[in-house]
Amino acid sequence: MPLCWFLCGLTTMSQDLGKQEEDLAESKMQWFKEAKLGVFIHWGLYAVNGIDESWSFYNGYISHEDYLKQTKGFSAKNYDPLAWADLIKKSGAKYSVITAKHHDGFALWNTKFGNLNALESSPTKRDLIAPFVKALRRNNLKVGIYFSLPDWSYADYTHFTRDSIRYKIVDRPQRWNTFLNYSQGQLKELSENYNPDLWWFDGDWEHTSEEWQAPKVRQLLLNHNPKAILNSRLQGYGDYSTPEQGMPITRPKDKYWELCMTMNNSWGYQKNDRDYKTIDQIIGIFTDVISNGGNLLLDIGPKADGSIPKEQVEILKGLGEWTNKHKEAIYGTAAGIPKEHFYGPTTLSKDRKILYLFIKGDPKGEIVVRGLKNKINRIWVVGEGTKLSHKVVGKVYWSHYPGITYIQVPEHVLDKQMTVLALLLNDEVDLYREDGAVIESN
Repeated sequence: MPLCWFLCGLTTMSQDLGKQEEDLAESKMQWFKEAKLGVFIHWGLYAVNGIDESWSFYNGYISHEDYLKQTKGFSAKNYDPLAWADLIKKSGAKYSVITAKHHDGFALWNTKFGNLNALESSPTKRDLIAPFVKALRRNNLKVGIYFSLPDWSYADYTHFTRDSIRYKIVDRPQRWNTFLNYSQGQLKELSENYNPDLWWFDGDWEHTSEEWQAPKVRQLLLNHNPKAILNSRLQGYGDYSTPEQGMPITRPKDKYWELCMTMNNSWGYQKNDRDYKTIDQIIGIFTDVISNGGNLLLDIGPKADGSIPKEQVEILKGLGEWTNKHKEAIYGTAAGIPKEHFYGPTTLSKDRKILYLFIKGDPKGEIVVRGLKNKINRIWVVGEGTKLSHKVVGKVYWSHYPGITYIQVPEHVLDKQMTVLALLLNDEVDLYREDGAVIESN
């Protein structure tokens, strides 16, 4: 066989393998891309006293010994995983992520690695992850598991508190290997016992990718479930990015991304934190997120007894009423048009022939869309059905500029939170992105 044929064959084979990997990545991310909304759950020891999760002792606000005393109050006596899953589904979320283990090392499942867990160290005496996973799947919701890479309570982990490090890896490599065997053993348990659709890692900043053995960890999880999705907090070995709390001002460059955000100012339950966002504010943030092609992972913090604070329940129910009414403009849609064309969030249908406009507040009679080259075949109010009229002004025969579209929005069609309009276009959305023209002949 001529050398050039052999080399060409290798090149083709490499391209085919690359295409297969790309297709698999695209395929496994499809549900995540279409889901739009998830519910984050921070539940652990910190709910007992209502203090910062793990950070309380790490930052020296409380001693580690006093922090762990909370195990005595972690009862989960009112924990109802079926009710949790039902509430999550009613919110309009398509997946949920629960803290199987935070940085404090307290595990919510029946782990054989270590004894700081719900069964051995608290009055709960049961696996709290298993019934929740079952309840989520019963409701056709995707399962996400949060796992902290650091374990500040584990004696063979490097870091303990902000001012106290147990050892350096270079000095005690065997001790670090002991920790890795423990951590990866727990990951293997979670993978085999619950087979999550999504892994939500945290705390990777304390060590390098090489020290975490990130490629090995990723492969360990994918060997069990090739379709599992990993977030970005594995030192570059994840599938999507995870900005936290702050809504990105400009559209993220990452193809897949998710904003995780609290309802008040705390991840876990804190009795004194009553600074809750309003449903209007959460819907506003959510629509900004999906307009930019991302997902919102909205957090709740159950109490130590397993009950969910009433404020959080009401927010999820209110959000659910709105998402259910406007589901056609949310799920399975793509990122919308640039904001200079419409001063508000937008999404597009899969075929890019329906443009959805999200209207905040009362537009006082009309809204404006700029530079839309398409002909509009029909406009209707999503979830309400009323057909609306529109008028194009500023379009002249000698210019490619398509004019300005004014849409009449009567007060009686307005939603109490946020109104959504659907514009059925004659073809895929086409926008004028040029500078204005100057008349040269008339």
